[in-house]
Amino acid sequence: MGWQGALVAAIGVAQYKQQGAIGKYNQAVQNRNAEIAEQEAGMLEQQLEFDIGRFDQQFRQLEGTTEVNLNKSGVVAGTGTAFRIARYNAEQAVLQKDVMEYNSKVAQGKKLEEANFARIQGQMARQSAKMAQLQTVASTSTRSILNMNSGKKYTGGMQSDGNYYDPYNVGTTE
Repeated sequence: MGWQGALVAAIGVAQYKQQGAIGKYNQAVQNRNAEIAEQEAGMLEQQLEFDIGRFDQQFRQLEGTTEVNLNKSGVVAGTGTAFRIARYNAEQAVLQKDVMEYNSKVAQGKKLEEANFARIQGQMARQSAKMAQLQTVASTSTRSILNMNSGKKYTGGMQSDGNYYDPYNVGTTE
């Protein structure tokens, strides 16, 4: 192998290593993106707990205000209109909490799906780098073989008139 072959091999090795490093880096980036998405899903769960706690506090204030207003107006608590208002408010509170939980679970599911997709992208990036490495090996091997054979003269082939054809020296030889 001449100096050209050695150069081709050295460039091929460097390219192979670089492609591997790029694949690992891209996979690491996508894995980090997945971790961030999972953390955001956890934060959404915490946000839900905070929001429900705050909602409960505001609901208790509403119940207190409603009870005070009913007492001021002379309505007896736990009967008739007062009962219907309290029941309606309680039903609406449960409904509101259910909506908050549903929305939070949907958002958490999206974040977890985002994390899964990021991991898949990372695996694909790594596999793509491995394919590029295989192509580099194949290409470098082919170039090395061609360089090793470049010093040998092609002898040509027999023509129909019995003469040999040499593509490097146009013309016929006998």
